[in-house]
Amino acid sequence: MKGSLAVIGAGTILSGDWRAPIIDDADTIIIRDGVITAVGSQSDLQRDVEASKFVVDAVGTTVAPGLIDSHCHVVLGDYTPRQKTVDFLASYVHGGITSVVSPGEIHAPGRPSTASGVKALAIAAKECFDNFHPNGMTVHAGAVVLEPTLQKQDFADLQAAGVHLAKFGFGKFADPADGLPQVTWAKQYGITVMSHSGGASIPGSKPITPEHLMLLAPDVCGHVNGGPTSLAEEGVDRIMDETTMALQLVQAGNIRSAVRIINRATDTDVFERVVIGSDTPTGTGVMPLGVMKTVAELSSLSDVAPGMVWAAATGNNANVWDLPAGFIAPGRAADIIVMDAPWGSTKDDALGALSVGDIPGISAVITGGVIRALRSRNTPQAARAAEVSPRIEHLEASGH
Repeated sequence: MKGSLAVIGAGTILSGDWRAPIIDDADTIIIRDGVITAVGSQSDLQRDVEASKFVVDAVGTTVAPGLIDSHCHVVLGDYTPRQKTVDFLASYVHGGITSVVSPGEIHAPGRPSTASGVKALAIAAKECFDNFHPNGMTVHAGAVVLEPTLQKQDFADLQAAGVHLAKFGFGKFADPADGLPQVTWAKQYGITVMSHSGGASIPGSKPITPEHLMLLAPDVCGHVNGGPTSLAEEGVDRIMDETTMALQLVQAGNIRSAVRIINRATDTDVFERVVIGSDTPTGTGVMPLGVMKTVAELSSLSDVAPGMVWAAATGNNANVWDLPAGFIAPGRAADIIVMDAPWGSTKDDALGALSVGDIPGISAVITGGVIRALRSRNTPQAARAAEVSPRIEHLEASGH
C-alpha cells in the first residue's frame, strides 16, 4: 500500500469538499508512502515530480478523489452470497470505488443473533478486511448488526476490539422502537450507527418509519431515498428538518426521491449531510458502476453541480464515517482516479459528461499511492487516457 508517485497534467482537480469542489491553480499531486503530501502547480513541485518512482500524466483530464461506497454489502472475502459472485470488490475498483463501508454483514449465510455470535461476526469481518485489500480497495467492514441480545457491556467489548460501525434494522426486535437501548449504547461507545429506513428489503427485516427514526436517532439514515422502497416525502422532510442524521442516497433506491432530497438539502443548507452509496450487492445486483451511476444521475437530473455531487460520494462520506480518504489534500490517503468524458460524449470533460448523465471513462485508479488499474474494464473508454512513466505493461491491456 506504499508508493512514490506524482500525478501531473490535470486539467481539473476535484477536491472532495462540497464548499469548494474544484482546486484552483493546481495540476499536480505528490504522493509518498500512500499519502498525499502536496497539491499545487507542477512548476512549484517539479523537484518532487522528478523524485517520484512513477509519474501519471492526466493529459489535461480530470483528477478526483476515489469514490467511497458508503453502503456496500460485504461479507467475508471478495464474494457475495446474495448474488453468488466472486471478485466483485476488485471489479468495483474499476468503477472508481476505492473504499467501501459495510452496513453489516447481513448476507452471511446463517447469520447469528446471539450476542456472542453477533460480536464474533463483526470482529472477524473487521479484522479480515484490515488484512485484505481486493485490488487495493480499503474495506471498512465489521458493522455489528444490532440485536436485542446485545447488552451495554457488549458494546464496550466491541469498542475494545476496534469495531466502530453498527447497523440497525435487521435484528429480531418485535418493534423497531425496542432497539433504542442498543442504538444508544452503540453511540455511547463511539460506534457510528446506520439505520435502515423505509420498507422492508429482505425477509426478516421490518419497515422503519420516520417515527422510529426520530426515536432511535441513528447517526445515518440509511438509503433515505429507499432501499428499495422510499419513505413518504413528509417523513423525509421531518428527518431533514428535525434531526442531524446523515442522509444517504443509494443507487438501489428511488431516483425520484433522491433528486428531490439532494435539491432540498441544497436549498436548506444541509448539503454536508448528504452521502452516497450503492446499497449493492442486493436484489439490485452487483454494480461496479453503482456509485458512479448515482453521481451521473444526480448531476444531470438535480440542480446540484457535478463537483458537489462528487463530494457527496467522497468527502461527505469521509466526514460522516471519519475515513482517511475522500479528499485531494495533504495528509489524506492517496486514493485517486483519473477520468475524462467517454468516447462519443457530447461533452469534452468528465464534469461535462456527468452534467448530461454520461458515465465518465476512467483511465487510472490509484489506491494507497499504488496504480491499480488503467483503462477501466467497466467504464466506457476515456476520450483521453492517462499516460504512466515508466510504463506498467500488465495494466495497460484493457480488462486488467
